[in-house]
Amino acid sequence: MKNILFDFISKYVSLTEDEMNAIGSADIFRSAKKGTILLKEGQRSKDSYFVLKGCIRTYYLLDSEEKTTAFYTEMEALTPPCVVNKTPSDYYVSCVEDTILTVSNSDMEAEINSKFPKFEIMCRMLSEELLAKHRIDFDAFKTSSPEQRYLNLLQSRPDLIQRVPQHQLASYLGIKPQSLSRLRARILEKKS
Repeated sequence: MKNILFDFISKYVSLTEDEMNAIGSADIFRSAKKGTILLKEGQRSKDSYFVLKGCIRTYYLLDSEEKTTAFYTEMEALTPPCVVNKTPSDYYVSCVEDTILTVSNSDMEAEINSKFPKFEIMCRMLSEELLAKHRIDFDAFKTSSPEQRYLNLLQSRPDLIQRVPQHQLASYLGIKPQSLSRLRARILEKKS
């Protein structure tokens, strides 16, 4: 798993032997089973997540109904807003699949960044990429119909269709599971 992480980091910065050893010796690698809740609404946390293998999701619990807002799969990072704002979390983070991830906290990151300044540069670059991606995703969601959202998902993240339960996928698309079934049938009908 370390090599997967090192390969990802090398896309942004080159690592020295000392830097690789510092990362390797940090206690950041975790395995979590499908269904594990990593963060609960109302909980305070300093933890950020980076998915090496598997899938996690963020969701709100509104009127006893889960509203999925995002999925994070291999090589995607999540720093919940509660970490930055130092407030209780507004949502949940849970594992959709058995997952291997890195879990770091703000104290650990500050220590690594002070020892190895290039990590701070890499984190800034990642943050800028994530911010731009989330803005594009949000705009696409707000300006498209449910069918367009599903077609966009098929094109941009086809793996989610097979990996994520239909009710979570429907919630993510902003529709009911029955509507997703009808939508899929309509799309298949158009193709044939």
